[in-house]
Amino acid sequence: MNILLQVGYLLTAILFILGVMRLRSPATARSGNLIAASGMVIAFIVTVIRYHSFSWGLIGLTLILGAIAGTYAAKKVRMTAMPQMVALFNGMGGGAASLVSIGELHSNWVHGISSPGASISALLTVLIGSLSFTGSLLAFAKLQEWVSGRPITFGGQKLFNGILLLIAVVLGIYMSVSGGRQDFTLLTIYVILAAVLGFLVVLPIGGADMPVVISLLNAFTGLAAAATGFLLANNVLIIAGALVGASGTILTQQMSRAMNRPIQNIIFGAFGKVASGAPGAVGESDGVVQTANVEDVATILAYARNVVIVPGYGLAVARAQQEVRQLMEKLSERGVNVRFGIHPVAGRMPGHMNVLLAEADVPYDSLYEMDAINPQFPQTDVVLVIGANDVTNPAARNQPGSPLYGMPILNVDQAQRVIVLKRGMNPGFAGIDNPLYTNPKTSMLFGDAKSSLSQIIRALDEV
Repeated sequence: MNILLQVGYLLTAILFILGVMRLRSPATARSGNLIAASGMVIAFIVTVIRYHSFSWGLIGLTLILGAIAGTYAAKKVRMTAMPQMVALFNGMGGGAASLVSIGELHSNWVHGISSPGASISALLTVLIGSLSFTGSLLAFAKLQEWVSGRPITFGGQKLFNGILLLIAVVLGIYMSVSGGRQDFTLLTIYVILAAVLGFLVVLPIGGADMPVVISLLNAFTGLAAAATGFLLANNVLIIAGALVGASGTILTQQMSRAMNRPIQNIIFGAFGKVASGAPGAVGESDGVVQTANVEDVATILAYARNVVIVPGYGLAVARAQQEVRQLMEKLSERGVNVRFGIHPVAGRMPGHMNVLLAEADVPYDSLYEMDAINPQFPQTDVVLVIGANDVTNPAARNQPGSPLYGMPILNVDQAQRVIVLKRGMNPGFAGIDNPLYTNPKTSMLFGDAKSSLSQIIRALDEV
């Protein structure tokens, strides 16, 4: 039986690895998700067989409730809310790892079988898991706009956080070398410190950095799961945790590079605290917003040769991905070369725009990453920007006083003509004004993106 259990865990690990590998491309992501889910089903079955001293009724009830919640989330949560759901699910993972370690540590202390090594592994998991849990919940609240997306700071905040971390480390070391019943009160204090620390670490981080923070917290959750695997001598947990931790770390590094900001600046920089409109050169701008109507936009697009569509969060909010695909098809029928320029941090999570466009069956070979599309903007007749504010803001190139300064952007202002679909002149998620909107070559079409695109498609038939 033990051999069969180990084979089951090995098969689970293989399926996890294959699933993650297939998540690298939108074309194979669906099958990758199914493969990884199959691995999880096998892991659950093997675990139930291995640990059979529990209530089958409770396990069944938990399965039913989890299946209902997961199915509801998959069907009802909109793509615009995916970052919030990812943050919430990630927090649940961190919290689960922390609870498992607390239970194992408590059991070891009660039975007097604790060792410094096991205690260190358990307490490290509790620290990381609890921090990830509360940090992810606050990230969820900020993205859901239950809490202000602006950085929330107070005097001596970094010093205070450092003191809390130091106290937690000292408590952890003490409990690791002592053990025993007398540490249960200290364990409770330790858990509270870790939870408060997770909350306070995310509190001063602005909403624009939430995707990076979620990715980093996801890496923390992976580390917590791996540490739990060492504690329980469970190879699947170690492998799964290592996969999540490594992928989360790599993704965090890639996103920070895409924003040209080091991780420590994101965590400690209180991005977004600087007021918008800081003085400094912003490139060519006459300060006048030029508006266009639907017929004007349709005419401009119809007679263009090369068009680049830049999707952003406004596209996701309007749920206009099907209209974008229809517009692409209409223009392609006229012989217009249509491509999509995708910024790595467009939207509120990595790959947000890729998933939206894939949902509308936009061909993968029409999607160009930032580094591939930027050299082509000078030869582009028209760029159609749909709600992508911060990732097209030229202040990132030439306004040293802007918090966006230094972040690589899509150089849409180098095209011959720019058309921006936007509800109004409000700044983007970073809270920074965009001088692109007052550039003489830019025309603004105000309104809901879905409605505007539908009207443009109809107007093309009249051109």
